[in-house]
Amino acid sequence: MIDLLDSHMHTVACNHAYSTISELIAAAKQKGLSLIAVTEHAPDMPGTCYDGFFYNLKILPRKRGDLWTLFGVELNILDRDGHVDLEEDLYKTLDVTIASIHPPCYHETDADAHTEAYLNVMKHPYINIIGHPDDGRFPIDYKRLAEGAKDCHKLLEVNSSSLAPTTFRLNARENYKEMLYWCRKFETPVIVDSDAHADCLVGEHSRAMELLEDEHFPQELVVNTDLEKYFSYVNYGILKQDC
Repeated sequence: MIDLLDSHMHTVACNHAYSTISELIAAAKQKGLSLIAVTEHAPDMPGTCYDGFFYNLKILPRKRGDLWTLFGVELNILDRDGHVDLEEDLYKTLDVTIASIHPPCYHETDADAHTEAYLNVMKHPYINIIGHPDDGRFPIDYKRLAEGAKDCHKLLEVNSSSLAPTTFRLNARENYKEMLYWCRKFETPVIVDSDAHADCLVGEHSRAMELLEDEHFPQELVVNTDLEKYFSYVNYGILKQDC
């Protein structure tokens, strides 16, 4: 399958990753990617960046030769109402926004709450991607998730790091099988990301791509295959129309 981009990765700025922006860019160029997005954790994640970090991302160039280099945020979903840990006036200025559930920031305890959290965060117009909705510690209704993402024009992420032997997320492979089943039914697009926390993992999508092939998931529903399709989902393309 064509794989042009990696839209979820972290740097030393988040305090639990191990590479700089320059190192991520060098790795992306070496692997022949056309686009990357650096999406640092938002402030409620322990040890990560404060608001000013995200305000100042505007100074960074978005093209490095032939490589698109976008900059955004991985927001923390805080509750079943879909609140997140940056103000909309800030995150809507970023190129790409991911919203994810992380245990240090989210304390709801039942499956209905987890599903509602995702569906409610999708209502925010400048949130683009639902990050790693795969963790069995937070069981969800994947039919409602896929239908909601289709209705709200959001991308559901297939996170390759969740499928690695080192993952702390539970039952990701089986959960993704169910999610992909419903995404096929509703024709809901997905995005494959590395969630790289080190330069050696940039563009490392092999486990996720293998799963898509095993599940016979349609290539036309994977935005990694087409930059124009990707830009139609993220703030950079929607707001700036520069792609």
